[in-house]
Amino acid sequence: MSRLVIRYDEAPARRILALSDTEDMRAQRRRVLDLLAPRPGWRVLDVGCGPGHLATELAAAVGPNGRVCGVDVSEHMLALAAQPEVQFVHVRGTALPFAEGEFDAAVATQVYEFVEDLAAALAELWRVLRTGGRVLILDTDWDTLVWHSSDSARMRRVLDGWRRRVAHPHLPRTLARELREAGFEVDHVHTYAIFDTLGSEGSYSALQIEHLGASAEGVAADEVAAWTADLRDLAAAGEYFFSLNRYVFSARKPEAGRGAGSS
Repeated sequence: MSRLVIRYDEAPARRILALSDTEDMRAQRRRVLDLLAPRPGWRVLDVGCGPGHLATELAAAVGPNGRVCGVDVSEHMLALAAQPEVQFVHVRGTALPFAEGEFDAAVATQVYEFVEDLAAALAELWRVLRTGGRVLILDTDWDTLVWHSSDSARMRRVLDGWRRRVAHPHLPRTLARELREAGFEVDHVHTYAIFDTLGSEGSYSALQIEHLGASAEGVAADEVAAWTADLRDLAAAGEYFFSLNRYVFSARKPEAGRGAGSS
């Protein structure tokens, strides 16, 4: 991966760890596993593995004769991810430290929207997959976020501050083309929706209040505090509403044909 627009040092890494352990994210991982359908013995790469929940579940699916490797640019994430059944590797840029055709499949969930040089990242993904290998990529179009607030202008300012930290806030709209240009064949596109009308403590959307507020660029702390208080007041009053769409692209490295960088 190339330079990330948002960096995950210790505090954000722990926020991501908490988000990853919510029911919505457990359901998302089940969806990804169902769509990838990893087989025993597969070699699977988890790009941007974060705290390692998906990589650990992949390891259980491929069994003792398989192999799962998770890579991430955040050493803080990898420190939280350490599991004996998964190989975790720290990377500093787009290059992946693996041989050509080393993996049968790869996953990347909520990763490529944060990578500035997407073409280079997808070229590396294509390189390390074997011919016929599968890839599953999940990313968010942040315009699909509907979050009820009593101050819509303030909500826009906070969300715009978050979008400034995302290299490609609307990546799903162009990802199929990007994948084809990298040499992949896109098989299917699926949706995964996160929907919450309660905002209960510990839920995905409730934890996103802290994470997005802390990450919003160019938004004053007092405005973030007022935005946070408003959302919590709406939840207490039974008037909370949160909805967000994610998109899952299933693709493969074709048996024959044009590959990334070929002429």
